[in-house]
Parts: sequence; C-alpha cells; structure tokens
Amino acid sequence: MDYSIETAPLETLECDCLIVGVYQDLQLSPAAARLNDSTGGLIGKILSRGDINGKNGETVLLTTIPDSPIERILLVGLGENKPISSKMFIKALAAAVNSCKKPPIKSVVCCLAECAVEGVDWTWKTRQIAEVFGDAVYQYTQTKSDKTTESQLAHIRISANADTATAAQIGLLQGQAIAEGVGFAKNLADLPGNVCTPAYLAEQAISLGEQFAKLSTHILEEADMQALGMGSLLSVSRGSRQPAKLISLDYQGGEKNSKPIVLIGKGLTFDAGGISLKPGLGMDEMKYDMCGGAAVLGALLVAARLNLPLNIIGLVPASENLPDGDANKPGDIVTSMSGKTIEILNTDAEGRLILCDTLTYAERYHPDVVIDMATLTGACLVALGRIPSGLLGNDDALCDDLIAASETANDSLWRLPLWEEYQELLKSNFADMANIGGKDAGTITAACFLSRFAESFRWAHLDIAGTAWRTGQAKGATGRPVPLLSQYLLNRAAQL
Repeated sequence: MDYSIETAPLETLECDCLIVGVYQDLQLSPAAARLNDSTGGLIGKILSRGDINGKNGETVLLTTIPDSPIERILLVGLGENKPISSKMFIKALAAAVNSCKKPPIKSVVCCLAECAVEGVDWTWKTRQIAEVFGDAVYQYTQTKSDKTTESQLAHIRISANADTATAAQIGLLQGQAIAEGVGFAKNLADLPGNVCTPAYLAEQAISLGEQFAKLSTHILEEADMQALGMGSLLSVSRGSRQPAKLISLDYQGGEKNSKPIVLIGKGLTFDAGGISLKPGLGMDEMKYDMCGGAAVLGALLVAARLNLPLNIIGLVPASENLPDGDANKPGDIVTSMSGKTIEILNTDAEGRLILCDTLTYAERYHPDVVIDMATLTGACLVALGRIPSGLLGNDDALCDDLIAASETANDSLWRLPLWEEYQELLKSNFADMANIGGKDAGTITAACFLSRFAESFRWAHLDIAGTAWRTGQAKGATGRPVPLLSQYLLNRAAQL
C-alpha cells in the first residue's frame, strides 16, 4: 500500500472513505466536528439516533454524504473523551481497517492520529496506523491460483497539521518499515514446508542481502558445520533429505569496531518430532517452527530499511526434523560445538539442539547482547496462552530493555525465572546434560539448557510458541516478534 501524510483541510479532500473518531455521550473528535459542520450536522444526527454509541472499537460506515467529494465516512468509537490507552487506540485502528476491507474502498484518509493516547506522541500514533493497517490487509496468496485479495485498499493518507506533520512523517517511515518486515516474516512462515525448505530460507536471506549495501549474507553448509564441530545441530538434520543451513546475515550500520547485537532465530522449516513423532492432529502447523528464523530476517529488513546506526548479526539455523533410519534416537548422545555432550531423551526437543551450537558460534562476533527467539515449547503456550511471549535471560538490564520495548510495540512479553534449581532437572547419567528436563516447567528447563551455551555474553531467550501464529479459522503467521525487535533496535539507536 501507498502511504502519505495529508495536511489539507478535510472538507477539501477527495477519497473513497474518511475515517474519524467519535466518543461516548455523543461527543465528536475535532475531525468529526469539522465534518459535521461541513455536512450539515450529518454525524450528529447519526449519533443522536443511536447508530453508534462511541464505545471503543464500534464502527458505522456512512455511504451517502450529500454535497461532498467524500464518498464515505467511517465513524470509529474511541470510548470516553479522555486520553485512551495504547491498546484501546490499536483496537480502534483494527476496527477501522477491518470495516474498510470488504467494501470497494481503495483510498482512505485516516484522522485517528489526532486522538489523545496516554504516554505516546504523534510519531508512535502514525507508526501504529501503518503497522495495524499493513497487518490487517495482509493475505497469503503465494500458492493459490486465485490471487484476488479480500481488501482493495491501496492508498492510505494520514491526516496531520503543520505542527505535527514532521513527527507524523517519522512515524510513517518507521511504520512502513516494520509493516514490511512483519509481512516478510508472515509470508515466509505461511509457506508450506515443501516450498520453504532450509535451502529456500537461505535463498531468501541471500536475496535480502542483495537489496541493501550494508547487509551481507553468508551460508554455512553441512560440511562447514561439520568442520566447526556442530554435532548437535547436524544431528537434527540427519533424518531429512534436505541439508541443513546456517544462515548468517551481517548488517553494518554502526561504527566499525562497535560490538554487534546478535539475533538468533530457530529455523525448523518442518518439525515432525523425529523418532519421537508428534500426534497427527495439527501437525501441518509445524511448518511454523521456523517463525523465529523468519522474525530475524524480518528484523534485519527493518534495520536496513531504516538505515539504523547499529551493527547487527542475524543467525538462523535451518533444518527439518523428520523420522528416518539415520535420525536421532532417544538415548543417543551427541557432542555440541562447545564440546559439551547431550543425551537426547526426546527427539522432539530439537530446537534447543540447533540453537545451542548457534549460540556457541555467536561467540566469535564478541557480541554486546544475544537475543534468541524460537517456537520452542508447548509448555509456554500452556503457561502464558497466546498473548505474551515468554522471556528468560541471564541479564536483568537486557530483559528490562526488552520488556520496555514490548510495551511500546504492543508485542507483549512475560518474564519467567531462570533459577539454578531448575538446572538440576537436566542431569544425565550418561552425558553432560539431557535435552529435556521432564514434564515440569518445560519452558524454563528449555531455557536452562540454552543458558549453558550463553555463559560468555549477555543473553535473552524469547519463547514464541504461543504467539508466532494463530490457529483455527484464522490460521496464519502473526509476524511476532518483529515489532518487539524493531522497537528494541530503535531504542538502541536512539541511545547513540
């Protein structure tokens, strides 16, 4: 979609739909009040007869606007006439764009950025319009013969004035970049496993690197990983006919010698569980086991698009996990790149096996911080549901920074403890550690396992098993945690 900032008077605009806010108790936003005056009190009449009460997220589409170049007006309820919460603002935006998707609306002017929102500025509000609209109109069509999409929205103008236009333009650039990164990650994740193989994921990373001068891509093949001693990562791919890839992206936007931020994303392009085979019901959704890797690619796209003054390394270990005569077996012992040995008690706990070698590999970059993200444990979905991602880490300041970024981005996190007592659950009689810790605290013991390979740097782990995709009728990738990562990177850039 095309976005722009609009500063012309509302009554002079031509568009398919103009979006304005209304409050409870028949109160109008400034834009709605101006439209009400220019349309002979039309909006006031609609409110007075009770077609909309102004509750947050309510909408009414007016399709007949006498003597006006505006073809439609969409009234969006904002709630009480006072500064609303950021979540209520996003809810109103989502209601607005969803009301514009089915009618034949191609161009809109959105006036909702004038709404007062607690603790945020025009840059944030404008950015959210681009993000929410972009997310709502995304529709997967790549493997469909009919490429027709539900929405015809193509041109979005965001109404501002002379005093707010500069801040709005900054927010718009950020929002467009984040929406692009989210869409990129969603499309990769929604592809089927027979298309989005480890090699395909590597090709997409190479293509991404070719778009930006400051972004380069390098792919480690299985022979390279064998030479490095990545026995844990390579053990996972043994059951697949698709060779594993370790994708490395290097974004150099900061000073030459400044330590990089390393982002690591689990890239299991399909996870059948291996010999510890998953139940058949819902196994198709295991194509989403690469959402962490997709998020890393999306975040690097955002950083490059915004030309952020940071050095960032993206690492994506990509593989399949399938049953085969050469696949890992319960009871097998493998040797990781670090030299530590691992007893594989469950072959379906494979994400940590590819991540641990990647964490060890990350040491060569002398990172400032390392953040990994993975659809790692079903236990996280049980514990936290689909609203927040799980957060664990060995550095309080890093975890606090990520939580602050999550609140700004509306991409929620909840921190879980990483106490020494949980490490006891990973004891093995035959190796340095087991790859599972039993039925208790599965999300925490998975992070405990990873922590043993992150002792030399500041590290945080995001378990996105409950937030990376939606299931049921709305099945599809969410693109999370690209908004969170983008906000974290924006915050880091602002500190320079």
